[in-house]
Amino acid sequence: MASEMIVDHKERANALLKADADKILKLIKVQMDNLTMPQCPLYEEVLDTQMFGLSREIDFAVRLGLIEDKHGKEILDKLESELSILHEASVRK
Repeated sequence: MASEMIVDHKERANALLKADADKILKLIKVQMDNLTMPQCPLYEEVLDTQMFGLSREIDFAVRLGLIEDKHGKEILDKLESELSILHEASVRK
């Protein structure tokens, strides 16, 4: 039973971190579509703050042993890649 609980916590931590990454992507997309351009300091501040927060969440989950460090880096790398694609599309408009 204890091992099932550990697996459940790990799966939940993974799902929550991915959901937070998705929220950041959606927030930035809305901001780019409606509010500001990527060159705006406000855009950069929001992005930096959100990315820093997510990286701290991931670090905490790694320290608790809920996810592997490698997996945490994969979550951040995927989000950064998606944000880069979004940024390039916005610049092309």
